Amino acid sequence: MYATVVWSIVLALALCLPAGRARADTLDIVIERLERLERENRRLRNKVDALESEIAVRAVWVPTVDAPASESPTAGVVRVDPAYGYEILDPTTNINRKQHLILERRRDGTLPPDTLHVQGAVTAIANIQSSSRDDKFGYLMRHPTASNQVGDTVSEATVHSAQLGFTGSLGSWITGHAEMLFDPEQSFGAGTNTDLERNQLQMRRAYVLFGGLDRSPFHASLGKMDVPFGLTDTVNPFTASTVWHAFGALANGVTVGYASEGLNLSVMGVQGGAQFRAANTPVEGTAVPSKLNNFAVDLHHYFDLGSAGSLLLGASYLHGTAYCQDYPVVHFEPCRDNNPAFDIYGKLAYGNFTFKAEFAETMDEWPGTFNPNIPQFAARKVTSFDIGVRHRFDSGGSPVDLSAEFSRFVAGPDGAPWEQQDQIVRGGAWFVRSSVKLFAEYIRVDGYAPLNFISGGSERDESGMVIHDRTHSDSSAHSDIMMVGVNAAF
Repeated sequence: MYATVVWSIVLALALCLPAGRARADTLDIVIERLERLERENRRLRNKVDALESEIAVRAVWVPTVDAPASESPTAGVVRVDPAYGYEILDPTTNINRKQHLILERRRDGTLPPDTLHVQGAVTAIANIQSSSRDDKFGYLMRHPTASNQVGDTVSEATVHSAQLGFTGSLGSWITGHAEMLFDPEQSFGAGTNTDLERNQLQMRRAYVLFGGLDRSPFHASLGKMDVPFGLTDTVNPFTASTVWHAFGALANGVTVGYASEGLNLSVMGVQGGAQFRAANTPVEGTAVPSKLNNFAVDLHHYFDLGSAGSLLLGASYLHGTAYCQDYPVVHFEPCRDNNPAFDIYGKLAYGNFTFKAEFAETMDEWPGTFNPNIPQFAARKVTSFDIGVRHRFDSGGSPVDLSAEFSRFVAGPDGAPWEQQDQIVRGGAWFVRSSVKLFAEYIRVDGYAPLNFISGGSERDESGMVIHDRTHSDSSAHSDIMMVGVNAAF
């Protein structure tokens, strides 16, 4: 069409020019100029196309100009939102309620349809620990093992964990979420903290979530996820509550839920056998996870207290806990029968204060807590509870939290070496950005009761001789820990 217009102009000019040689010369000049203009127009058109392509790419991958100041999310299909990244990966809050969090963020527009949010976090720590017993450190944020903690004083500066996650909003009611975790401090791998078996990357959570709160109060998720049992959160900036260590379950399964006007109900069908943590039901006398024969139910209600704050009250039931094995106790081994548990909890946010309390207990005694060669200590139900408070000072946009929490794990009768383990944490946290937290804690742990061989088993003495039925648990042992660290997320 452009060429037609050009030659129409040329013809019109030709008809207007004088006859003869002068007209021919003039016509040649006009044609030459028009051809030059056409070539320049093509070059300009190519430049415009290239600029439009670059703008399209930048719209997908490059943050908006004000992102550093406002911490606003990246525009486009692939996005980075530091505030969302911090809360979805935060291991201290909403631990087993991440699906609810995703549904809320879909409703408020943080996760718009057909976008992919990429998030990540690194937690680095430095600490010094002392114990009243050589090689027996009861602090559970790293596995208590003599392979990594030797003598009565240890110290470290290391990466506690690193996370990388993806949340994909597929249309208006389907969401895919996956989280990879690197955690050499708490890995179940053998060897020292630097052994390659403990330095593996795992897919910690991965599930597909169906539902949208603006469409229906019902939702469902399928995959590997935290079991909806109890609250298991903590007011501490870093250290997990003993209730989480004792009952925080992670498993394959399917969850269906209902959420409306503050009322939340979750029912999860849990894969049987010994799961990733804190869930175990026998499958044909084995621990092989080949049958969907375990389940959990959680019911809780949020009460909006207006400008004063909010109140959360809830209760849970888990059909098969990890406390079902016979003596001697070894992680992930089969059980003769399941051992259910219940949990009740509450959380009050009032002004700048947050209060929380939780109590969980198995329905039956843990068979493995009875050592037939030490018959004076009967088998006992497993109990764990905590109580905590946090106060926030928020001036100038960089909040500071001060917190204190007491939690207890009980696995034996009075006087047993494995009777209990207590944890007291006093913490402080400074949010230098909404997704970057500097923290410090003092932790006191009274008692040493690791789950493996908690009530006794084969052990070697100093000469290398095998001694049977000696427990390494020690209710009189205690540890003191000074901890500093940083949690940075995007």
